[in-house]
Amino acid sequence: MTTADLFNLFLLISALHGFAFSVILFCSKNGREKSMLYLNLLILAISLNNIQSWALENELLQYKFALDYIQIPWHFLAMPFLYMFLIHYLNLAEKSYKILKIIIPVFLLLVVSQISFVIYYSDTVSNENLAYTYERYTSFEEIFSLVTSLSIFAYSFYILYKKEKLFPKILSYDNLKWIYTFFKLTSVGYFLWILALIIKVSMNFTGFLFSYYPLRIYTTVLIYWLGYQGLKQIRVLKERENIRKSLLIDLNGDFSVDTIKLNSKQQFSDNLTERQKEQFTEIDSFIRTKKKFLQTKYTLQHLSSDTELSSSTLSLIINNVAKKSFTDYLNEMRVEQAKILLLDSNYADYTITSVGLESGFNSKSTFYTVFKKHTGYTPFEFKNLSLAIN
Repeated sequence: MTTADLFNLFLLISALHGFAFSVILFCSKNGREKSMLYLNLLILAISLNNIQSWALENELLQYKFALDYIQIPWHFLAMPFLYMFLIHYLNLAEKSYKILKIIIPVFLLLVVSQISFVIYYSDTVSNENLAYTYERYTSFEEIFSLVTSLSIFAYSFYILYKKEKLFPKILSYDNLKWIYTFFKLTSVGYFLWILALIIKVSMNFTGFLFSYYPLRIYTTVLIYWLGYQGLKQIRVLKERENIRKSLLIDLNGDFSVDTIKLNSKQQFSDNLTERQKEQFTEIDSFIRTKKKFLQTKYTLQHLSSDTELSSSTLSLIINNVAKKSFTDYLNEMRVEQAKILLLDSNYADYTITSVGLESGFNSKSTFYTVFKKHTGYTPFEFKNLSLAIN
């Protein structure tokens, strides 16, 4: 089997996988969220582009219809769909440009232009000359698509990077690292696209197909990765929203301005220990009542601001009375919160990730590590064991 055969097989399998994934995504619980609909359209656009490339490679379309064959520029729609996914996921749709109102008419114009081009030339030149002329025409069209796509990509990244203050709510549920990673990886895809175009032009539009192999494989894997990540993140986001609503927790990403007054005067002899116990009781009640332990970035500095005691004094009080560090002290509360959620039948189908993040942990891995340290079991093992006993 040649390299070309392997590539064609990859295109076919990836396209079929994309169509199947789109159906599963659409039928999923959160598949009809607007953000997921646009993510689904992105996957469909790439899948249609791949199945079209496979058909053209195998000459399934050439010279078999009244219009001979055309290469519909599905790639022109990819970045606009990603942009629409992003602004809906970040809840910025009302404040952002509706670029599809421009992109869709331009896309249809490109298709009509191709059809007109083929109709005009098909009766005046041979099939071989038509293919050569058509490749030159579509190359100019592809360059236009590349420039447009890069512009939308740059603007989308600007929204993500420069306007975080516009979407504080989503940041309280998702740190968006996976989207930042996608943008970084997409820049590699653009490099491969530019390289493929350069090779295509330098080879005078013949024998250039190999230059698109890395691009097709890379973008396909990347888009499907985005699809899986998006589906997972939407599920986690919805689950976290439901947990907060049901527990009447209000965490908007900012730290509360609630404070407590503690006596900070130094005392000596036996009274010092008793005073620290009293202060610790007040601190402990404050943290539990205000659910400060559920804030992933709550530190001694924040507690110092809330209590008007220095960080060193607070650390000393917690170490002397609770016999543990401030981090272990908070993590113990978080583990107890996680136990409650894991055993609550209302969250039986929720992901372990959602439970961990809504218990105050900053990542799934940290949750697993700390939970096992405190209980001897992973969250999954604890849940199954508890359910088996009951």
